[in-house]
Amino acid sequence: MRIDIITVVPELLRSPFEASIMKRAIEKGLVEVYFHNLRDYTTNKYKSVDDYPYGGGAGMVMMVEPIDKCITQLKSERDYDEIIYMTPDGETLHQGMANAMSLYENIIILCGHYKGVDQRVRDHFITKEISIGDYVLSGGELGALVLADALIRLIPGVLSDETSALTDSFQDNLLSPPIYTRPADYKGWRVPDVLLSGHAAKIDQWREEKAIEHTQNRRPDLLDR
Repeated sequence: MRIDIITVVPELLRSPFEASIMKRAIEKGLVEVYFHNLRDYTTNKYKSVDDYPYGGGAGMVMMVEPIDKCITQLKSERDYDEIIYMTPDGETLHQGMANAMSLYENIIILCGHYKGVDQRVRDHFITKEISIGDYVLSGGELGALVLADALIRLIPGVLSDETSALTDSFQDNLLSPPIYTRPADYKGWRVPDVLLSGHAAKIDQWREEKAIEHTQNRRPDLLDR
């Protein structure tokens, strides 16, 4: 997978890709991540990417021209499965969406700033709009990182145990069941006996029952999907 991230603050994005799972994925050649500074595509001497909104009002708006230049150049070099805009009014990111998008070969992620982008960007370039929640951040970079991490960890070969991602919360519209590790008894707090039994079928049944119970208690809306 190749991920091209368009941003006005590339320095905010780099460090997460230089550590942990995302670094490992890049080093294995399973994913390529490139940052494109939108200011490199401006034509004014101040390298400004925003201007006042027509009709008045508070805040600034990201201009269409530098975004057009950047996206057009990228599209001239390869085909993209999606051109994504991170925005609070997009479709809320969920595991099913991440599963599907992890199969893509090339995506562009545009990080918004200020009051957002000129509507013509959304009308003519963007193919998918994604939100990570019902709140507003100072920019789309953190959302882009969340999306990238959600996709990259699903790529075969990224996780040491490839079955791990399949048992994560939300994969079957269920939250994960409780998990335990050594010691089996700590201060009298014991691990459930079934997990120590070695009986695979009973352990699987226990985990499924607990996942359903946990979901009913915390996210019953998931059971209706």
